[in-house]
Amino acid sequence: MAIRVTLDGRPVEATLNDSPAARDFAKLLPLTLGLEDFHGIERVADLPHKLDTSGAPKPATAQVGDIAYYAPWGNLALFYQNGPAPSADLLVLGHLDVNADQLSRATHITIDAAS
Repeated sequence: MAIRVTLDGRPVEATLNDSPAARDFAKLLPLTLGLEDFHGIERVADLPHKLDTSGAPKPATAQVGDIAYYAPWGNLALFYQNGPAPSADLLVLGHLDVNADQLSRATHITIDAAS
C-alpha cells in the first residue's frame, strides 16, 4: 500500500504492508502527529485509537526506517536504529525510505493515503 509521508515538511517515500493492522492504520489517514524520542532508537506518537492486531504476522525485529505499532500502548513507532528482539507486541506496518539521521530528528509526521 503506497502512502504519502512528510517528516517536518519534507516528503519521504513510504509503503504499508498488507497486514490487518496496516489496513486498520490506513483507515485513520490522514494523520498529523507530533513525534517524541523513545530510548534513543525510535520516534513515537500516540494514535487516536488502538489498531486491529488479529492475524498479526510472525514477530520480526524492527529495522531502520520501519513503521511499527506497539500494541500494549497503542502507539506508532518509527525506528531510526534497529529495534530490540522480536516481540509479538510490536507489529511492523510498513517502511519509510529515509536515512536514520533525518528520522532521529523528526518532530512531526503527516501521513496521507496515496492518490
